[in-house]
Amino acid sequence: MLISPLFCGYIARHFGVWLLSFFLGLAAVIFIADVVELLRRAASKPDVGLATVLHLALLKLPQTAQTLMPFAVLFGAIMAFWRLTRSNELIVARAAGISVWQFLAPALVVAVGLGIVKVALLNQLAAVTFARYEVLEGRLLRGQVEQMIVSPAGLWLRQAGAEGATAIIHADQVSRDLRSLGGVMILRYDPQGRFLSRVDSATATLSDGAWIVEPAFEAPNGQPSKPIGRLVLPTDLTPDRIQESFARPETMSFWALPDFISVLENAGFSATRHRLYLHSQLAVPILLGAMVLIAATFSLRPARRGGVGARIGLGVIIGFGFYLMNDLVQALGKSASIPVELAAWTPAAIGCLFGLATLLYLEDG
Repeated sequence: MLISPLFCGYIARHFGVWLLSFFLGLAAVIFIADVVELLRRAASKPDVGLATVLHLALLKLPQTAQTLMPFAVLFGAIMAFWRLTRSNELIVARAAGISVWQFLAPALVVAVGLGIVKVALLNQLAAVTFARYEVLEGRLLRGQVEQMIVSPAGLWLRQAGAEGATAIIHADQVSRDLRSLGGVMILRYDPQGRFLSRVDSATATLSDGAWIVEPAFEAPNGQPSKPIGRLVLPTDLTPDRIQESFARPETMSFWALPDFISVLENAGFSATRHRLYLHSQLAVPILLGAMVLIAATFSLRPARRGGVGARIGLGVIIGFGFYLMNDLVQALGKSASIPVELAAWTPAAIGCLFGLATLLYLEDG
C-alpha cells in the first residue's frame, strides 16, 4: 500500500517537534554547564567578568550544538515513535498495509536532510564562532600569545619574547621533525608594538628553549641590513606545541578543509586530524539516519507487550555506546593506528547495519 503524503508529513512533523525539543533542551543544559566552567576558570582573572563569560559560552555554543545533534535525533525519534505507537496510530497504519519501512522513511528523510544542512550551513557558523572563542579563551583565560598560520606562502609564527616583546617568524620551508626552518625572516617588535628590526637567514634551528638563527643578517628600523653572525631567539615552543598550534579542524569551514589539508601536507606537516574531521563530517547524514533506525528498533513494539521502559532505556544506552565507540575509533584514527577513512565511517556504518538487521529480524523475520 502506498503511504499518503499527508501521513508522511504528519510523521515528519511529529518527529521534528520532538527532535527540536530535545535539541534545545540539551543545548540549554550544555550552555549552563559551559558558563559554570568558564566562571570557575575566570575566578582568578579580575579582568574577565560575567558578560565576557557569557560571550565566550555563546561563541562555543554552535560547536557544542553540532555534537549534540546525534543525541537529539536519537531521543527525538524514540519519543516520537513511542508516542505514535502508544496512541495506536502506527498500529492502525500497519493494519492498513503500511510497512515499517514506509513510515520510517519521513523520519529518515528529516534526519539525513538535517545532517546535510548541518554540514553545509551550521558547520560554517560553528567554525567562525569557535575560532573566535579559541582566540579569546586563549588570550583571556590561558594567557596564550603564540599564533601559528600555515599558508601557501609558508609558515607564519607569532611568539612572545622577554618583557612583552614579540617576534613574527616566517619560513619558506619546514623540516618534517619541525626543528629546522628554511628561508627565515623574523620581524621583531618592542612591548609597545613598535617595529624594531628585521632579521633574515637561510636557516633557523629549534633547540632547547631557543631558535638558533645562523648566519643572521639584521636590518634595524630605517637602516640597511648587516651581518650579525649568530642570533639566539628565546622560545618556549617544542615540535609538539608547533604541531598542536595549527588551526584546529573544528575552527575551519567544511568547505575550506580540503585546501588546508593540501597546504599542510605540501608543507610537510601531518594533516591526520583535519582529514579525520573532514570524513567524519561527510558521514554525519548517514550517522543521523542510523540514529533513527536504532531508535525504531526499541520504540516500535506495541506497549501491550510490556517492557516499554526497559526497551527505551536500552536504546538510550546503545546510543551512548555508539557515541563512546565513535570517540574510541576517532582516537585510533588520530593516532594513525587505523586509516582515517575507516575511523570516520565505521560508527555510521555499524549503526546503520545494526538498525537494519534488528528491524529486519523484528518486522520481517
